[in-house]
Amino acid sequence: MAEMGSKGVTAGKIASNVQKKLTRAQEKVLQKLGKADETKDEQFEQCVQNFNKQLTEGTRLQKDLRTYLASVKAMHEASKKLNECLQEVYEPDWPGRDEANKIAENNDLLWMDYHQKLVDQALLTMDTYLGQFPDIKSRIAKRGRKLVDYDSARHHYESLQTAKKKDEAKIAKAEEELIKAQKVFEEMNVDLQEELPSLWNSRVGFYVNTFQSIAGLEENFHKEMSKLNQNLNDVLIGLEKQHGSNTFTVKAQPSDNAPAKGNKSPSPPDGSPAATPEIRVNHEPEPAGGATPGATLPKSPSQSSLPAVVVETFPATVNGTVEGGSGAGRLDLPPGFMFKVQAQHDYTATDTDELQLKAGDVVLVIPFQNPEEQDEGWLMGVKESDWNQHKELEKCRGVFPENFTERVP
Repeated sequence: MAEMGSKGVTAGKIASNVQKKLTRAQEKVLQKLGKADETKDEQFEQCVQNFNKQLTEGTRLQKDLRTYLASVKAMHEASKKLNECLQEVYEPDWPGRDEANKIAENNDLLWMDYHQKLVDQALLTMDTYLGQFPDIKSRIAKRGRKLVDYDSARHHYESLQTAKKKDEAKIAKAEEELIKAQKVFEEMNVDLQEELPSLWNSRVGFYVNTFQSIAGLEENFHKEMSKLNQNLNDVLIGLEKQHGSNTFTVKAQPSDNAPAKGNKSPSPPDGSPAATPEIRVNHEPEPAGGATPGATLPKSPSQSSLPAVVVETFPATVNGTVEGGSGAGRLDLPPGFMFKVQAQHDYTATDTDELQLKAGDVVLVIPFQNPEEQDEGWLMGVKESDWNQHKELEKCRGVFPENFTERVP
């Protein structure tokens, strides 16, 4: 029987809630149609607008603060890897090795401390600040529902009072329901009328404290980091002084990925005829009026063991026809054609103005439109296969590293 009673109570609550929803829906429809007046409180509506604005701003600040913390963590990782690289290249017999390692350790600890203080003094405070909004937002919504209930009870009571046939029992019951609905609404309304303005005013102090904390932590972090950087600079100055007068060998390592165009051309893969030679660097002062004794200077690309590619000078072209030279009158060759080269290695283009080469590709070399744009070690040309297919220089031409190719007849 107790179970039946429990089920009966539950079913009664469900029915009551359903009836409330129906009554509220009907009331809202009547209000929208203008058939029933709606209780308005402009001051409270302004408070709700401020609340929503404050919630939006706080949520954005929380999101941006988390992004900032993620960036700090990423910078920490990048700084850590950079210091690990320094520790690896720092040879055991170099002065200041222990100091450099200690600086790297302190650098890591400083980043960790900075990140943790940001979490404790900014992010957690931010989370606490925003933690009060969900409950208030729920109460605002509930107040809105209770206001509809109050308006509905008021309209029901007024309709019974103005009816031609008055039922005193129904009027008394309606009045009782009206008083109850009014009491529930006013209790919630009074509390929110006090809390919302207070919450709105609290935002100023919160923003001030939050950004002051972030600014102070960042200032102290950079001060301490500046000291570590100065210490590292002093260590490296000591290393430079000790090794400044010594001669040591620097051997350039060929790279699988060609560097950007500049004053040197990309290095072909290991084992190629154009492998980069060993370079010796002498830090001794140069005697007046002459080169450093015993110094072997780096060779330019044209002096190295690269396959010789002679760039001949041809007369200018007129209306796409070469005036004189071996390419004159040859309609099957691009205007200004100078000579052919064949790719000895694959080359992956790193820019839109470069040619993508596969070993074996034949390239028709042509002059640069503006000679000043030519970088040392680079040629302008069009792949023979592309030229035969399109016959359009604008679509096909591009630059490529000279030392990835070899001149062919």
